[in-house]
Amino acid sequence: MSTTRATAQERHAVRTLLRLWPYVRPVRVRLFTAAFVAVLASCVGLVIPLVLKWMVDGPVADRDPGGVWLGALYLLLLGIGEALLFGLRRWLVARPLAHVEASMRADLYRHLQRLPVAFHDRWASGQLLSRGTTDLMLLRMFLAFPLTFLLVNGVTILVGVIIMLMQDWSLGLVILGPAVPVIAVCVVFEKRYARVARRAQDQVGDLTTVVEESVLGIRIIKGFGRHRSQARAFRELSGRLRGTELRKARLLAAIWGVIVMLPEVAIGAALVVGAVQVADGALSAGTLVAFLSTALALRWPVESIGFLLAMSQEAATATERYFEVMDAEGEAGVAASSRAAGAAPRGAEQRAHPDGHRSAGSRTHPDGDRNAGQQNGLRFHDVRFRYPDAPAGSPPVLDGVDLHIRPGESMALVGATGSGKTTLTALVPRLHEVTSGRITLDGRDITEMPRETLRALVAVAFEEPTLFSASVGDNVLMGADGTAGEPELERALAVAQADFAHALPQGTDTQVGEQGLSLSGGQRQRLALARAVVGRPRFLVLDDPLSALDVHTEAAVEAALRQVLADTTALIVAHRPSTVLLADRVALLSGGRIAATGTHHELLRTNAEYAHLMSGEEAMSGEQATSGEQEARL
Repeated sequence: MSTTRATAQERHAVRTLLRLWPYVRPVRVRLFTAAFVAVLASCVGLVIPLVLKWMVDGPVADRDPGGVWLGALYLLLLGIGEALLFGLRRWLVARPLAHVEASMRADLYRHLQRLPVAFHDRWASGQLLSRGTTDLMLLRMFLAFPLTFLLVNGVTILVGVIIMLMQDWSLGLVILGPAVPVIAVCVVFEKRYARVARRAQDQVGDLTTVVEESVLGIRIIKGFGRHRSQARAFRELSGRLRGTELRKARLLAAIWGVIVMLPEVAIGAALVVGAVQVADGALSAGTLVAFLSTALALRWPVESIGFLLAMSQEAATATERYFEVMDAEGEAGVAASSRAAGAAPRGAEQRAHPDGHRSAGSRTHPDGDRNAGQQNGLRFHDVRFRYPDAPAGSPPVLDGVDLHIRPGESMALVGATGSGKTTLTALVPRLHEVTSGRITLDGRDITEMPRETLRALVAVAFEEPTLFSASVGDNVLMGADGTAGEPELERALAVAQADFAHALPQGTDTQVGEQGLSLSGGQRQRLALARAVVGRPRFLVLDDPLSALDVHTEAAVEAALRQVLADTTALIVAHRPSTVLLADRVALLSGGRIAATGTHHELLRTNAEYAHLMSGEEAMSGEQATSGEQEARL
């Protein structure tokens, strides 16, 4: 079951659909004009029965061929006029509705970029894809057809009923007989169909997720021979969706059967009653023809009610799913919430520490009084972090981290697997927001900086190198501003020892394919490193940047990287002594805290845990090393 599944709750379709108004408002004139044209076309169609009445009671009864031909001409002109008006309506709505769909899709994409990493960790990608494709297509179809014709058919039925009552009120009452049961059936249908429609659209998202994962993970599936199990999982989800769609079809068939049957019975009864009245001389044949023609003209507006209600419910569900994402708090809102949540316990956390340090928010830091210059560089002040979806009562991943990386210094971050190293590095560019405490760059709190400014100062190379379906050059230059060009690209490739890019079929213009899977793991990692250094950042955060390189390439990259590190302030997650030796100092992360700092050789002599980690032996037990990062996600 998807984690994004909405809880079963009543929701009002009209209220939900009204949330589309900000997108519809810019094109409201054309949409209202199109609705007016459609109403006019339907009313033109209702004039045809009146012409038939005139023909039957006039030229036909008087045996006047000229009058019959004139009536036929009137009918032809009315039919042509009705067709032209409906064509005009379609032309009026095509362009504005394409604009509405494009605007909603653009807003969704922009909002997805602003949402915090924690949101994307929780949501399946297929659910987001289905909201940006299938759901928006349903909304465009709703705005193009059901929205207009719910109004048009309503007006048509109202005008048609008035015309029939004016023709003969007794026959009109016969026709109106099924109205109450039809309305009752529609109310029941709407509630049931809404639940099934929501379930179907969620299942489409789940199925999209499975397809996407199967395509992206095709090497794993083939490598482990899991194609049958994946196909079985796909068939199960597909079968579930098929069952839901059949449930929708049964509901639609049931309401359509009722809506078609009852009016047809009423028309048949009106025909019998009207024929008797004509035979008795109480009703003219022309009036009966006009009445029945009007009733038949109203048959489609009445029969389409079930179809239009079904599409409206699907549109309401699509709107609900769309705004589930749009209502999610962006990074700014999450940051404010994190600060509010962290403000209260900060004092308590300070009291829990017997070392007497002042809170991270105070004006004076223990080291700051001695030397104001110590505030420069990258500094973690009593930083605590807990994942927003972590179980209540679980320990924080990071618990009171104090660390200072001086300007121009490189610091290696070492710790057991799951100790929170990657989480700590993600806090610097604010991919996650600290729960309490603060992080400063050259004395300035990163939460006070615009994210664009912060991320221009800090470059990141993640442990898992992600490339995009673009050229090698475009992937690397993504790490620089718009002014970077060929010289910066060549320098970054040289630092990362990524000269292999020039040997590709089109050199640095070669398309690397989706996620760069056409390249080896080491090649992707070197391009990711080049992307991190191409902009000459003041602060550099590297998460185990050399893990996929062979020994010889690693040595060459380290030699070039030392020159880059000499001009920047860097935090490097390291697992191997060779990477640790790149740094000026080393920090050991253990139990959610910085347990020790010093040079590599100092810690080897003085810290048993560090020596144990660097020895290549089995990691320390769960009681000695924190299980934080992964357990907090469970």
